[in-house]
Amino acid sequence: MINSLRGMRDFLDNDGALYERVVGVCAKVAQNFGFAFIETPKLEETALFRRSVGESSDIVGKEMYEFSDKGGESICLRPEGTAGVVRAFLQAKLDKAGGIKRWFYHGSMFRYERPQRGRQREFHQFGIECFGISDAREDAAIIILAKRILDELGIKATLKLNSLGNKESMSEFKTKLESYAKGCANELCEDCARRINTNILRILDCKNEKCQALLKDAPSVLDSLDDECKKDFELVQNLLKNAGVEYELDDRLVRGLDYYSKSAFEFVSDEIGAKAAVIGGGRYDGLISELGGKSTPAVGWAMGIERIMEILGAKESAIQRDGIYLCALEPAFIDEIFALGCELRKTHKVEISYEAKAPAKHLGAADKKGAKVFLCLGSDEKAKGEIWYKNLENKSEKHIKISELKGAL
Repeated sequence: MINSLRGMRDFLDNDGALYERVVGVCAKVAQNFGFAFIETPKLEETALFRRSVGESSDIVGKEMYEFSDKGGESICLRPEGTAGVVRAFLQAKLDKAGGIKRWFYHGSMFRYERPQRGRQREFHQFGIECFGISDAREDAAIIILAKRILDELGIKATLKLNSLGNKESMSEFKTKLESYAKGCANELCEDCARRINTNILRILDCKNEKCQALLKDAPSVLDSLDDECKKDFELVQNLLKNAGVEYELDDRLVRGLDYYSKSAFEFVSDEIGAKAAVIGGGRYDGLISELGGKSTPAVGWAMGIERIMEILGAKESAIQRDGIYLCALEPAFIDEIFALGCELRKTHKVEISYEAKAPAKHLGAADKKGAKVFLCLGSDEKAKGEIWYKNLENKSEKHIKISELKGAL
């Protein structure tokens, strides 16, 4: 017996339908905001993520699936989506062409970490990226886009909002934070003590309660913002207020990747227990030039699809009925219902049973399949040119003339 690898799972039946539903809602809303679909490879050169995500990040340091291929090239399975989209943007020389590009993507990402609830080694993200707009209104627009997706899916989440400033203000903040952290370095956890000299911002991500308490009075990044960054951040807040999007300021929110600047945000939900980020993103104006391209403003976010699916699954524990179960009580009628089913499949989802069996057994099978409508042909129905119809949601039933079935459905 060969099983799936640890931390990698199958999407069967209801899970597969739920995945399609989530991606469908996301894609529809993204398209309404002017985004088009992009697909990038799951395998990339390792250097892409070392340069974009950052050598000091846990993703690069501990979690990437990195290996040499048969040609001796260092490659890895993508641990996140943004870097690959940026690489595609640069490879097509769109940084030189100018203009605006808006793309959305979805698919598998890979990180080698301990599998746990809502976090697998292969996981799936839906993300959007916008290139060529420095105006903070686009920051607000993509946050509103994310909120609209959550609303359409019926998911409640709190928006956490911060600004990381530009390169100059971030440098000033890092100096202040480093000075503060060195004053309590002996009391910080081992990871945070190491991060003081590798990537000081990561100490703000630490979930250790003692570290959180020690950093309670640490400097705020908002105090280091220059006038331009303050103005942009105020504009984003005002636009969100005008759009009716509630938010909470969180000056400890720095995101997990090195390429963010200015706007940073997360939507956090507690609908599956402990609070967890379901969507996170922000602006990353310096990443394209960091990867060798012409300086181009960019902003985007990514959603964890499994976490969204888990929330929806918990909220929708009852069967979500869909489609038609079509059957016959006698073998002589199976070819007839097969032909009828083929015709109905032009407009409906139809499951055809090739077995003749008792009504109770057919009803049990239809219920197990999660069908919404039950249609059955027996000798009494055949004699009258009718079919037995039952709604498996409200339990209503009747007989319908087969000639009038399409209209009735």
